[in-house]
Amino acid sequence: MGFRALRVINDDRVAPGQGFGSHSHRDMEILSYVLEGALAHNDSMGADGVLRPGDVQRMSAGTGVVHSEFNGSKTDPVHFLQIWLKPDSKGIPPGYEQKTFPAADKRGRLRLVASPDGSTGSLRINADARVYAGVFDAGQNADLTLDEGRHAWVQVAEGRVRVNGQELAPGDGVAMSDERHLKIEGIDKGEILVFDLA
Repeated sequence: MGFRALRVINDDRVAPGQGFGSHSHRDMEILSYVLEGALAHNDSMGADGVLRPGDVQRMSAGTGVVHSEFNGSKTDPVHFLQIWLKPDSKGIPPGYEQKTFPAADKRGRLRLVASPDGSTGSLRINADARVYAGVFDAGQNADLTLDEGRHAWVQVAEGRVRVNGQELAPGDGVAMSDERHLKIEGIDKGEILVFDLA
């Protein structure tokens, strides 16, 4: 728990008909990344929708937000990652954004899904972090170069990948400092998130 601006990654599995009741957050950038199922979201800003695989949601808690998540299916589970990032500025107005990043956009490459400036269609976050998502079949690979003084966290959501020669399995994460180059190689239908952090 806690690497640079990355506060925590919750790897959540929600049974049919279950969820997280209304609860509050302040001064945190919260990203939800759905891997399986359909997750219903509701919050005090009036945002109300359903997140499915490929959807990424950004909620800036700022001065305070109350939200809930629920799996409305009677048969299918939900698997999602909820990521907390420490914001650059406290006390900002709460905000919400949701976008879909199809698997085809992430296959064999790292697709930017969140950044401070919202570049290349990514979600805009109030944190010095760039978040990439990638889906790698066996034999597929991608590279990422970090600027000097930056750090990286790689989180394996599903499958198996190799990061700079180190094999990783589902749920594994690796912190990287003093390395400028990341090489991601697919071993077995891997899906990963990469955080480029100050």
